[in-house]
Parts: sequence; structure tokens; C-alpha cells
Amino acid sequence: MSQMPQQAAVSKCPSCEEPLEPGDRFCGACGYDLSVVPAPPEDSPTVVMNGAAPGPGPARDEVDWPTARNSDGQGRPAPVHAAAELPGTDSGGSPLPSQEPSAPGEPAREPGRESAQEHSSGVRLDRPAEPDEYPLQAPAPRSAPEPAPAAGAGGKVCVACRAGRVDRDGYCENCGHAQPRERDHMEQESGPVAAVSDRGLRHHRNEDAFSVGCTALPDGAPATVAIVCDGVSSATRPDDASLAASRAAGESLLGALPRGTHPQQAMHDAILAASHAVNALAAEPATAREQAPHQNAPACTLVGAVVTGGLLVVGWVGDSRVYWVPADRATPPARLTEDDSWAAQMVAAGLMSEAEAYADERAHAITGWLGADAYELEPHTASFKPDRPGVVVVCTDGLWNYAESAQEMAEAMPLDAAVRPLHSARVLVGHALDGGGHDNVTVALLPFPAPPQGAGSA
Repeated sequence: MSQMPQQAAVSKCPSCEEPLEPGDRFCGACGYDLSVVPAPPEDSPTVVMNGAAPGPGPARDEVDWPTARNSDGQGRPAPVHAAAELPGTDSGGSPLPSQEPSAPGEPAREPGRESAQEHSSGVRLDRPAEPDEYPLQAPAPRSAPEPAPAAGAGGKVCVACRAGRVDRDGYCENCGHAQPRERDHMEQESGPVAAVSDRGLRHHRNEDAFSVGCTALPDGAPATVAIVCDGVSSATRPDDASLAASRAAGESLLGALPRGTHPQQAMHDAILAASHAVNALAAEPATAREQAPHQNAPACTLVGAVVTGGLLVVGWVGDSRVYWVPADRATPPARLTEDDSWAAQMVAAGLMSEAEAYADERAHAITGWLGADAYELEPHTASFKPDRPGVVVVCTDGLWNYAESAQEMAEAMPLDAAVRPLHSARVLVGHALDGGGHDNVTVALLPFPAPPQGAGSA
């Protein structure tokens, strides 16, 4: 979850440690140029993942993909952004063009957190305090309860009294109890991929959304897809934004892969499709703007993964993440995405250590998102070639706040996640709820490599 943009600033001058004011571009004591930041690590389009440190040589995808549109002729969209943890070179052996991070003085969107508590991972939760529950007062039951609806009569039965029908407004006609909203807890399993989303314990609604599916490539090889979106809570209609983005991206991927589009190009196009879907939500009537002139555009973050027989492609905008957990737990897991956040920017710039950055109240201010008010859409994509089976974890910060490191995520996930993805997704959501459930929680699990069509949870 995220809040409105605020001006990002460094607390002290990295040269003389003189205190700075928000928006300073130069240090008033020594004149240090605060906009000068080092270049980030070079990216890599395809990295062989074997549990060891990445070697200097490039790894090529041996699948004979057709040339993707809007690419460099090698089936890779340009520019390509990979996880900073696994640097490398392009398939020709040349360094990829680096891209300067945003200067510390540029505006960032401040995320919502429920409290100012720190836990062991070093992540702070900075949302203003909200009540633990949002109870709805129900009227007293009717003196003569109506009989339970007959089987096959249609309509839903109340989850509280198990006797009355539920009316169109979502209330029981017998006891008046408000029924759970559909998005409070969602589960879906599509072949070998599964996802679970939960409202959490502190929020009054679920502003996360997901899309999962499986398809086949032109040669008949299986491919699985997962998209997870996190609504920006300080924006207007964040739940609509995440739902529109997840649906648009999922449909784009499931339509492009069977046509032979390279998965990395397909992911890039899917992020653009999601952006267009969220931007369309901002087109409100003039009368609505007059009644609420201070509303801002709907916005959300996005992260996704595509798994084929030998290739793993990830894409993201924002601070939701993808983790790789090998089936052999003796092999180190890895995080495959780099947050678009204030803390990540400070660490990459060398201005703060990771512990200092994530202890700051601005740590989870996002610097990239989907929405009409986004400063500049910069989709990140990366491809990997794991040399062993494992599970891909696609999740929002509602989960990784309670399992931030790759090792913590691996420890929280059941050992049989590859064959029971839905059960394991439930376990991970439960891990976040047991830890406090301060945010909406959404996670999707994709076994690697993609199993043959028709395979699913045991």
C-alpha cells in the first residue's frame, strides 16, 4: 500500500553530515551536490540460476523464439531491466546500458503503513493507526425466522445464521448480518499455478488483486502466468485500479504467448496494457471532479511472472516482489526484483546502508507505479534460466513485510509447494496474518519448470 507523493530528501549531507532540509539540492555547509548519485549495477537480460554467484559469461535462451515486436531483433524488449542482485551482460557479451536512478530530491509516493513499529527484518510499518476491526451493527433477528431456502431455490445463504437469504445489498433478510465481501478473501487455482489474496487484519477492504492462468506456446510447450497488483491506498479507487491492471495484464499475456511472442516482450507489453487500463479509470465526468476536486488518479503497483519449460521471466513496477525458492532447500533462494522505493534508491546511490534506509520512515515510499499521475512509466523486465526445479513466489508487501529476505521467504514456504501450490499460498498468507496482518496480503505460486498441461495440486 502507498500514500501520496512527498518530496524525498536525505537527512544528512553524505559529505559533511550537516543536517539538510527537505528539497535541498546542495549542502549549505560544504556545497555538496546532492543530485550526484552513482550509477546502479548493470542489468542482465537472462541469467543462469544455479545457486552460485553469477559468472561473467552470458546465458542464452535456447528456445527458437520468433523475433518480438518492438525489440532489438534478438527477442528482447529494449530497454531491459533486471534484478540488481544478479548482474550480468547481454547475449552478445557487452555491458547493458546503465540508467541513472532518480535524484534524492525527486518526489516519491509515500506508502501507507499501519503503525510505526519495527520488526526484525528492519522494515517499518508507517500507516496511521486504524481500528483492528470494522464491525457492522446488525439489527435484532426477526421474531419468526424464515425457513432456510430449499436446495436449488437459488440465492446465497447467510454465513451467520445459516437460515436467511442474502439480499442484493449483501445483508441477510433474516438476521440482518452483513455478508463478507467477495474480495475480502479470494483463492484461485489454474492448473499448476495458484494464488490467494486476503484483506488482512487491519484494513476495511482488500485493495490487492491478482490474475493467474496457464496456456501453451506455439510448439505446445506449457506456460504459466501470474500477475499481482497492489492498490495505492492514498489514491482514489485503489481497489478498482489493482483489479483493472491485473485483468488487463493477465489477458495480454495469455493472448500473446500462444502467438509466439517472446515471454519477455509479452511481459513488457502486458505492463503497458495494465497501465492503459488504470489510466482509463481517471477519466471521470466533470461533475464528479467538481464535487471532489482534490481526488487524485487511481493507481497501483504490479509484479508478474511467466514460467515455461526452461525460462523464467519477471516484470514489475513498484515494490511488490518475485522470489525464487529452489526445491532443494540446500541451494540458496533469491529475490529477483528490485523495489521502486525510496529505501532502494538510497541504498543504490550509496547514501545509506540498507539498515539505515529501511529504518527511515520514508523507506517504503514508492518511486514507480501505474496511474495517470505517474511521473514516467518504466516497466522492468528480466529473464532467468534456473538449472533446477523450484517455486516462483509473486507477492505484495503485505507478505514480504513478514518475510523480507529470500531465506525468510523460503523458510515460511512449505517443502511441498511445487505440488501443492494452493495449500502453500494459504500457508504464506497465514504467516502474514499471524505476524500481524497490517496490510492486504496477496501471493501467487508458480512451480518451475512449468509442468505439462493438466497437472495441478495434489
